[in-house]
Amino acid sequence: MTRVFITGVAGQDGSLLAGRLASDGAQVHGLVRTSADAAEAAPRLPAGVTLHVGDLLDTAAVERIIAEVAPTEVYNLAGVSSVAQSWVDPVVTGMVSGVGAVAVFEAAWRLQERTGNPVRVLQASSAEIFGQAEISPQDERTPLRPTSPYGAAKAYAHHMASIYRGRGLPVSTCVLYNHESPSRPTAFVTRKITSTVARIAHEGRGHLTLGRTDVRRDWGWAPDYVDAMVRAVRHESADDYVVATGEVHTVAEFVEVAMRHAGIEDWESHLRIDETLVRPADAAEQVGDPSKARRVLGWAPTVDFAGIVARMVDHDLELLRSRP
Repeated sequence: MTRVFITGVAGQDGSLLAGRLASDGAQVHGLVRTSADAAEAAPRLPAGVTLHVGDLLDTAAVERIIAEVAPTEVYNLAGVSSVAQSWVDPVVTGMVSGVGAVAVFEAAWRLQERTGNPVRVLQASSAEIFGQAEISPQDERTPLRPTSPYGAAKAYAHHMASIYRGRGLPVSTCVLYNHESPSRPTAFVTRKITSTVARIAHEGRGHLTLGRTDVRRDWGWAPDYVDAMVRAVRHESADDYVVATGEVHTVAEFVEVAMRHAGIEDWESHLRIDETLVRPADAAEQVGDPSKARRVLGWAPTVDFAGIVARMVDHDLELLRSRP
């Protein structure tokens, strides 16, 4: 039986990945920071997932847990997941998303050295490592030029994945572009949009307040991106892969599609702009070239932009309608 260990198992990608792997018959273990996090995450995870409490910054604990679990696959998804939050606390972001990843690599490498069995690792990288890229779309050869603490931390982990690969640890990276699902917290702009749009449609009034709406992003469906992670970690050769759709849309387009799907035709009258919400050094456009993932992994997205928005709006409308 495949035994897997997922850091960040309580997040959007972690919970989706746990469900995917459990349905494949794998024995799934996950890392959460506290006992309270474990209690909160458990209802969202499939039955049979074993949770371990530990902090990525406690390298001894990380090594001990990975040694005890003895996984054949490790998925490192943990970290500060918000670019905006990384500006609020850049030190913690660097430690958790950067140094924490190295703690996972080192623990996996030591397990592999001790047992003689390969430990395949997936590092969840991010399009933010490219920052204000001069090349568009970006691919695996695009220079790393992060412009946020989040991007810098992810870039460090990305570099270290390559170093550990050279050391003999089969660690792959998936450079993930924006990927969404109803599991996104409302702190993320996409879920903020769909949950607010659902409320406006449900109540027949209200408005949505955003920062820049001309930012252009490559949005995909999160379960598709989880599928890419599994394909990457199980490929015979560890490598780097850009995981994206290759299509770009503005935040304004996201809002319009969400509003119209909810039956709000005069969508612009419900939109407010607040300049204080604009993040510093935000890249104007991010779009990835997934050609290598398509060619090598046989991966392809299954849900288009409009379908992603529609599914999220429908989910948030259903939440409102089901309330007593």
